Amino acid sequence: MAKEKIAKTNAARLLDKEKIHYELVPYVVDENDLSCVHVAATLGENIEQVFKTLVLCGDKLGHFVCIVPGEHEIDLKLAAKISGNKKCDLIPVKELLPLTGYIRGGCSPIGMKKHFPTYIHCSCRDFPYIYVSAGVRGLQLRIAPDDLIRACRAEVCVLF
Repeated sequence: MAKEKIAKTNAARLLDKEKIHYELVPYVVDENDLSCVHVAATLGENIEQVFKTLVLCGDKLGHFVCIVPGEHEIDLKLAAKISGNKKCDLIPVKELLPLTGYIRGGCSPIGMKKHFPTYIHCSCRDFPYIYVSAGVRGLQLRIAPDDLIRACRAEVCVLF
């Protein structure tokens, strides 16, 4: 039986261009549960290795991106301080697509319409690989943390 070919996303094409190794991993989407907990369970992976991409807006420096393990909540005060803001908040879901080019449940930290300052939780380095969205619902990137950090030009820090 032939393996079904997975269509490359913009994020995957950008990684190819940078010669960064990754693997595209499909999963079954549950439109009623877009959580990382569901993604991890579907993939049979440790939830601590499945990261979500959050887009925030600070009061001084504007938009920025945080990448955190899926079941954790970001500490907004910490995120504001790390990003050079006094306060920040998650952007409304309706602003996600026009700002990044991605939808909720399919927001990749790679290949947004514009590069935003990006911060990734330090626990990413506890694993040989982690998962982040490939840019569409139902597809994850399996990638070494240092490769993702390089691709996103991310700063490693504590976010919760």
